[in-house]
Amino acid sequence: MNSRVRIAGFSIGSAIVIGVLGFLFPGSALGRLVGTIDGSYVSAALRYTVPIGFAALGGIFAEKSGVINIGLEGLLIISAFIGIAVADTMAGSAGATQTTLWLGFFAAVLASTLFALLFAIVCIEFKADQIIAGLAVWLIALGLAPFGSKIIWGRVNSPSVGTLNNWQIPLLADIPVVGPILFDANPVVYMLLAAVPLTWFVLNETAFGRWVKASGENPMALDTVGVDVRRVRYASVLLSGVLAGIGGAGLSLGQAGLFNGSGTTMVDGRGWIGITAFLFGNYNPLGAFGASFLFASLDALQIRLQQVGFQLPNELIGIIPYVTVIVVLAFVGRTRIPDAAGEHYESGEE
Repeated sequence: MNSRVRIAGFSIGSAIVIGVLGFLFPGSALGRLVGTIDGSYVSAALRYTVPIGFAALGGIFAEKSGVINIGLEGLLIISAFIGIAVADTMAGSAGATQTTLWLGFFAAVLASTLFALLFAIVCIEFKADQIIAGLAVWLIALGLAPFGSKIIWGRVNSPSVGTLNNWQIPLLADIPVVGPILFDANPVVYMLLAAVPLTWFVLNETAFGRWVKASGENPMALDTVGVDVRRVRYASVLLSGVLAGIGGAGLSLGQAGLFNGSGTTMVDGRGWIGITAFLFGNYNPLGAFGASFLFASLDALQIRLQQVGFQLPNELIGIIPYVTVIVVLAFVGRTRIPDAAGEHYESGEE
């Protein structure tokens, strides 16, 4: 049996057992926890999925084209920071409006795309080691964002600027249970739910998707039929920048309403988890979304555990999502990486 199927079966079985025990012992901490798993929990999990899911989708495009982009964490950081910085600067003393927040959102995506372009130039034109270049993107963003925060606000944490308003779909939002989850949500959640099937369609049903796959598997064959491998790789890396930018802006402007530059910043490893998610999904956007939602659900779960007073140290509860990442990496089995991933290619090579 496929290891991914075993993990999914184990997860579903564990959830059923926990649910039954919570129902049988409603007064226990476990019972209180199960009682809090409702529509608001699922809505929170979807919001938490946004930065991880978009990073995963971006990573799929880049790596399938042959460029390993481990700088996704850095792209999330820089876009989260730029989104808040632009929105707050444009708002001035009057306070941020939905217009300024959206302008910050687009500025965040642009900043992430420019960082991805820089990464692409270094890797494709100058043939730098892709792993080192990706780490450089992360480290630059990790230092630049808090530094920029100190220049703008005098500290690494920004003031609150507010968040993007939810989009409510009339009538559908009134459907019990499902309505508040799917039809009264933040716009970045809708973007993610649209981006997942769209990414699958582009990769599997379009000429560009076939070029991306060929660029990562056999670039020489792609070059032979007259398709510029460099352009395909540039386009794929830029797409990873756009998608990661939406994820970072969604985190700061769609959820938090501020930028926190302390420690590993408010991104806090979500880009790295995004890489794990698309590897777990074996480069399938649907599988990557499922893995992203799993990790986000566990993140939401650890918050609920603290809220219901589960008798475990908060520090131990807080590491649940990251322990899960390690378990997944250990038991997920072999993921087939594109044959030419990480390899440089020059037109006319033999």
